[in-house]
Amino acid sequence: MPAAPSSPIPSGLGQLAGCDPACRDELPGLLDQLSRLADPRRRRGRRHPLPYVLAVAACAVLAGAKSLAAIAEWAADGSDLLLFCCGASLRDPDRPFRAPSEATVRRVLQRIDGDAFDTVIGDWLTSRAADQDSRQPHRPVRAAVAVDGKSLRGAVRADGRRVHLISALRDDGLVLAQREVDAKSNEITAFRPLLERLNLSGAVVTFDALLTQTDHAKFLVEEKKAHYIAVLKANHPGLQTLVKDLPWKEIPLLDRTRDTGHGRDEIRRLKAVTVPGLPFPHADQALQIVRRRRTVRTGKVSIERVYAITSLTAHQANAADLAKRVRGHWAIENREHHVRDVTFGEDASRVRTGSAPRAMASLRNLAIGALRLAGWDNIAEGLRHHGRDMTRPPTTLGLT
Repeated sequence: MPAAPSSPIPSGLGQLAGCDPACRDELPGLLDQLSRLADPRRRRGRRHPLPYVLAVAACAVLAGAKSLAAIAEWAADGSDLLLFCCGASLRDPDRPFRAPSEATVRRVLQRIDGDAFDTVIGDWLTSRAADQDSRQPHRPVRAAVAVDGKSLRGAVRADGRRVHLISALRDDGLVLAQREVDAKSNEITAFRPLLERLNLSGAVVTFDALLTQTDHAKFLVEEKKAHYIAVLKANHPGLQTLVKDLPWKEIPLLDRTRDTGHGRDEIRRLKAVTVPGLPFPHADQALQIVRRRRTVRTGKVSIERVYAITSLTAHQANAADLAKRVRGHWAIENREHHVRDVTFGEDASRVRTGSAPRAMASLRNLAIGALRLAGWDNIAEGLRHHGRDMTRPPTTLGLT
């Protein structure tokens, strides 16, 4: 009779030994990244390691879980092999691994350091994106990064304030960084901390009128060695008037694009002109974007004129490149906000205590980024695919 195994871990876990070591060692794994986080719970009574609880939550969200209860229910159905992949620790020989309960998931997400959690997720996504970029020579030299804010409508605090997040989104749909805007402040003060850790050398950062600040322009160009495209509105009345009064009728049209989707037909026209001495740090060109939208169902037509400035010179970016960057900024609504609202039901979520609303948004960003890196353009389809087989989420997240 063969000797009994010395370890109570099921023999089925031996399948993990067949994983290619190169796949495990090329880049820092998600569990390695999560282990950098400080556990917010008291040491006494801890049943599960922090990285394990967070990895299980990440897999569940990637499988389509939209609530804390759904995360716990997905984990409860997980096999020993799946829980082991997520970092479970051995406790009971009769059932080696136990799934975290809803109370545990809730306690962790309510108390987690949101800034540190977003940093870990951003680092994991960035490292994998950089690895893919190194194998794609067609990747544009100047990456585009859009900065924009979003309120979580269902996450209303006791004082009536909604949780408001600001994020930096790469043009391929990866959220590189995210921060929560302080209740007594606004997106302006969160802009620099959001981008401080990112490598933006050569990138083009786009943002709306609220964030069009002289300090932000100096920070991007002088410290981060990046470029910017900044929208102008009434918060810079003199500069807006100067740009608006340029002889745009005499300036030739440089780019025209047309898009249809979400029940709208939109035509965008872009003009750009070099204006020496613009009274804004490092500004070189002025832009006029005219958007003509037609609602397909009603036939209603609206025309909007937007003015912007950029640090890019005419030699550094042609018309098509500028138009692509501007479209990329507006795409943040479709590639992040729309997906989180519609596909994940974020605005309908009633998670509102502590760091939990932000942590759930972070997990959704991780799921979206992991799916995009895996080649999924349709996020809803990707979630359904991962929801049909419990082994798929840990595989996509590299938990093998």
